[in-house]
Amino acid sequence: NFISYRIKKDAPLRMRTRAKSRVLPDGNRARRECAPRRTLFYEGNAVMAEFNTSEGEIGVYAGHIPMTVILKPGVLTITEAEGKKKSALHTGFAEILPEEITILAEAAEWPDEIDMARAQAARERAEKRIREHRANTDMARAETALQRAVARIGTIR
Repeated sequence: NFISYRIKKDAPLRMRTRAKSRVLPDGNRARRECAPRRTLFYEGNAVMAEFNTSEGEIGVYAGHIPMTVILKPGVLTITEAEGKKKSALHTGFAEILPEEITILAEAAEWPDEIDMARAQAARERAEKRIREHRANTDMARAETALQRAVARIGTIR
């Protein structure tokens, strides 16, 4: 049995300014609106997918019970009839239905899109921030940066 996958990477909200500038009640010169940018990253049929969630790693086959999970940075492995594909998958959500999975992720990257030197440098910076544990260091942010860097490196290897 095959399961249908649709993976969208969802960039952070960006600000867009309308063409006509006018003075608004709050004194601003232009009206701004937030609009998410969505890109279809992968769509197809697969035998199985494996990825990290807030509850641990999960493997999903066709017929899986319906659920929604929170994604953690890690390697997404898509097993197709022809073989396996790997990508780095960052935070987001996955809706799992018996015959379909929809993943909405902040970012997803194929191995050829990843700069290994940059990923290793990011890992070293995150490890240093965690190791030093300064008072002004946001530890959750440093740990997430480390997980992202490790996911990128793991996707290439």
